[in-house]
Amino acid sequence: MSEADRPHATSEADRPRLAEEPRLATRDRARRRPRLPLHVVVALPLALAGLLALLVTGNALRPFDRITTIEARMASKSDYFKDPEVQRLLLEHGIRVDIHRLGSRGIATQSLKGMDVVFPSGQPAAKLILDRQDRSVDSVRPFVTPLVFGTFRDYAETLRKAGVATPQPATAGGRTLYYDLDMGKFMDLLDGLDEGRETGDQDEDGTPERADTWNGIGFDEAGGRSNSGRVLVRTSNVCESNSAGAYMSILAFVANGDSTPGAGEADEDKAMKEAEKVARKIKPLIDLQGMWADEQAESYLSDLGESIAPISVIYEHQYLAHQIDYEHKHHRQDTDRVLLYPTPYALTEPQLISLSDKGDKLVRIIEDDTELRRRAIELGFRVRFSGEDGTSDQLNTYLREHGIQVPTPNRDQTKVYEPDLDVLEEIINSVGTCPPPVQDTP
Repeated sequence: MSEADRPHATSEADRPRLAEEPRLATRDRARRRPRLPLHVVVALPLALAGLLALLVTGNALRPFDRITTIEARMASKSDYFKDPEVQRLLLEHGIRVDIHRLGSRGIATQSLKGMDVVFPSGQPAAKLILDRQDRSVDSVRPFVTPLVFGTFRDYAETLRKAGVATPQPATAGGRTLYYDLDMGKFMDLLDGLDEGRETGDQDEDGTPERADTWNGIGFDEAGGRSNSGRVLVRTSNVCESNSAGAYMSILAFVANGDSTPGAGEADEDKAMKEAEKVARKIKPLIDLQGMWADEQAESYLSDLGESIAPISVIYEHQYLAHQIDYEHKHHRQDTDRVLLYPTPYALTEPQLISLSDKGDKLVRIIEDDTELRRRAIELGFRVRFSGEDGTSDQLNTYLREHGIQVPTPNRDQTKVYEPDLDVLEEIINSVGTCPPPVQDTP
């Protein structure tokens, strides 16, 4: 047998190699593993605490609650419903208010279709709205607020030197925020006439002397500033705004010898003639401003407020809310902006009026919820509820606690009462040349 044919032993290196199956790593059953991830373990106590808080406060099922949206047409008092805290409190009742902004008289004279509630800022507009309803409605007057004039210190001091304004006592000897304004004397400035013009006196160039500019009453005598513009009060549209209408009522009251036009007059024709006569007297004082502006408080409280208008018709609560917010941010009062409290004065009573079942619910909540009442005080309102006294004291206490000067009531407590609705409408339409009201179609 040849060597080639002889069988050989197969070496280990020559043997074919078999591929091993892949091995999968498996968990060591002997090693204990946490049942929950670490981040879940850390967050679990917080989650449990949150759940307990929701259960205690009754909000555990809040995400499943049905939120009712209420369609509302409001004037300046929409500031209250736009407040985030008020919105939060209303959500606890399952209510969200969708606000459509419009002046009070505009609300009263335009269509109310689709609205659940309306919130005019004064009684004349509220009366117009109530007269249009064919159903018994719920309503509430939750607070009151005086009509005031927002101005700036240099202008208030000019009026003081002219003998028209009197500063109220300041807190701890500081600079006062408030002045009392004699409307009789102030209207003598507004009409552009002084005693010289009334008696026929003339200046050197033969023209009657004018005393109704700011420089004419001494604005340019101190501080190097000048304003040759006329002394006037900036208002919103008389045909739409309650504040403008209330201001006009003050002018009409004073122009009528401190008497409400048409009051006590049994003869309707005579009452209307008196209204027309008063309207002719005060119309120039309103027309002096030219084109009417929108809501005055926003302009007055803006950074450019003084350049927009030296004096603006606003509500007290708007100014006090500004001071509360300013003190919170800057830890001091805004002493550049001051208020003029007119004498005689006008007190406005906003009225929340329901037009639907959903509106009825909102009226009841506003009437009964103590937290919403407290929030109104924090926003500068003088809260008024039936059977409750001392609401001005509550506001004054809140102002003192926040380092804000408290307004002092004028000793002259002469109050302006609006004329009867027909007489007031005659004056407003005569002064403002207002369009006819819109009637709701059936």
